[in-house]
Amino acid sequence: MTLAVLCATAALALPLASCKDEAPPQQQSAAPPAVVVTRVARQPIAQAAEFIGRVEAVDKVDIRARVTAFLVSRHFTEGDAVKAGDMLFTLEQPPFAAEVALRQAQVERAEAELRNATLQVTRGRELVRTNNIPQSTLDERIAAEGEAKGGRDAALAQLEQARIQYGYTEIRVPFDGRAGRSPISPGNLVGPDTGVLVTVVREDPIRLSFPVTQRELLRVRQAGADVARDGIRVRARLPDGSLMDTAGRLEFIDVAANRSTDSVLVQAMVPNPNRLLTDGQAIAVVLEAATPAEAIMIPQAALQVDQQGAFVLVVGADNKVEVKRVRTAPGPAGQIVITEGLEVGQLIIVEGSQRARPGQPVTPRSEPPPPSGTVPANATRGG
Repeated sequence: MTLAVLCATAALALPLASCKDEAPPQQQSAAPPAVVVTRVARQPIAQAAEFIGRVEAVDKVDIRARVTAFLVSRHFTEGDAVKAGDMLFTLEQPPFAAEVALRQAQVERAEAELRNATLQVTRGRELVRTNNIPQSTLDERIAAEGEAKGGRDAALAQLEQARIQYGYTEIRVPFDGRAGRSPISPGNLVGPDTGVLVTVVREDPIRLSFPVTQRELLRVRQAGADVARDGIRVRARLPDGSLMDTAGRLEFIDVAANRSTDSVLVQAMVPNPNRLLTDGQAIAVVLEAATPAEAIMIPQAALQVDQQGAFVLVVGADNKVEVKRVRTAPGPAGQIVITEGLEVGQLIIVEGSQRARPGQPVTPRSEPPPPSGTVPANATRGG
């Protein structure tokens, strides 16, 4: 009987214990996920575009001999800077000096003949007045005087020509620049058909030529003519990727487009004091707006893309997540320019977006604000 009572008691206790274990404790609601947010603001940004162009010397001259003579001496070192008026070459001078002396003697003889003819005319006028010679004789003397005057003028012209030829024996620099390689050595006979003796180029300032598509040119022109010339700074990107310290300006936009590329030739003038740019060199040309414009920029990490396009997650009322579709433009490294879709003051999620769901609340946490100041935009072709 005692065993039966114990078994019955145990049987009653098992259901009660089972029911007690199955009853779940009262659960507390989960906290909204934490995300890092930043506030949308406008920042000054220097808009820039990059093109591929070529360096051209502003002044470039091929020095040639203008008379036929032996090359006596060369007065420069190849590759050195030269100044306007400096002597480059000296040609054989004695033959040309002798020609000048000969023409000078002919001028003196012609002037003597002219003086004699003038004297004969003066005497003839007096003799005609006293009826000692006929008028026809005076007329002949007047004609002889005119012929002597013409001979004197011809002799003077021949003397000037001889002096010009003599001047060609000294070849000088027409402007400040740098002398290139000279393939002709002293002792060679040179002349107009010999070819280029040396090339001199002016390297400071220097010209940059680059093509611009019609679409890009239209955008600049819609901004105004002043922007196209005065509102843009031009800088050259060196082969190592760095930008030159000195900035230039646009100086020429062609009036006709290239039919094969539908582009327009644009030229700019930039200072080149350290001769970092060389005539004929391929170069990247960066156009920068002289006056920075303000634009909405966000961290690149905040931008997301799906089949419908680009969007960001915004923390709205009651800390609930909203989806905002946006349009973008190239920006500085690590940032994106927003052209449409966001307003100043909105909070956007930059970290933790994988835990955020549209319509659900989150716990926003601010990130440090970006440093103030002008931010240069990424230089991209046509950007």
